[in-house]
Amino acid sequence: MRLGIIGAGHIAIKMARTLAGKPNGCECYAVASRDLDKAKAFAAEHGIPKAFGSYRELVECPDVDIVYIATPHSHHHAHTRMALECGKPCLVEKAFTMNAEEAEDLVNLSESKGIFLTEAIWTRYMPMSHKIASLINEGAIGEPKLLSATLCYPVSHKERIIRPELGGGALLDLGVYVLNFARMYFGSDIVRTTSSCVKGTSGVDLQESISLTYRDGRMANLQAGALCFNDRQGIISGSEGYIRVDNVNCPSLIEVYRNYEKVQSIQLPDNFITGFEYQVLECQRCISENLVESPMMPHSETVAIMHQMDVLRKEWGVRTSF
Repeated sequence: MRLGIIGAGHIAIKMARTLAGKPNGCECYAVASRDLDKAKAFAAEHGIPKAFGSYRELVECPDVDIVYIATPHSHHHAHTRMALECGKPCLVEKAFTMNAEEAEDLVNLSESKGIFLTEAIWTRYMPMSHKIASLINEGAIGEPKLLSATLCYPVSHKERIIRPELGGGALLDLGVYVLNFARMYFGSDIVRTTSSCVKGTSGVDLQESISLTYRDGRMANLQAGALCFNDRQGIISGSEGYIRVDNVNCPSLIEVYRNYEKVQSIQLPDNFITGFEYQVLECQRCISENLVESPMMPHSETVAIMHQMDVLRKEWGVRTSF
């Protein structure tokens, strides 16, 4: 499968490095930037055969099998729509779009045309993430009752964070991961949400605390922020023990405790590259089976989480469209 990258920023670099060894025949075949010289330099550095000076040239290239949208949140809708209209399957970086309305538009277009589309929320595709779900379902910690997840990095100086017109803020960049973490293991039957955030001078959210209460009495406490370092841990607590996860957006270690005694420790698989490979391999599988969405991240989940973030930002007074 030949992947074409739209955008040549830091996240595109990670994808190019991930696919340098062509896992299962998947390769970075093309890259596009609004600056042709930048695209050529990127292609030369990462051994990519084709470089384009416009995004349209890439999506119209017949040799590109799937387009990876690696531009800022604010441009995901337009760039994905352009690719879908050209008949190209798409892997779209998180956050999927600026808001739920844009997400619904892309999902409707994908489904009406029968073209594969999925969100590049890499956590959803990782074997380590699936192992956590298996442990819970197997009763490793008894009945789950409480979940906590935190993800912070000191990135408040980054343009993608501080500029509202780019879809800035901690929620779309980091909070989306803790929301996904909670949804993956506790589901969506939420009856109450309470939250608060701290905003920066540009009006975007820079850190937030979110508490979710579920119909069956379970609770999830989530934190995300762009102002500080933290342990990036997830804890899923049950009636007979708990699961501790190192790095909630890219689980690197899973530990299972029973009565406060560690009984199991699970490390990353030996063939782990960066974690990006799993979403690409899932795209390859889905396209080969003529699917329009991945069961690991269904369209309904993407739209629902975008809606959840819309509601939070509205409550905080953070603009959701520009």
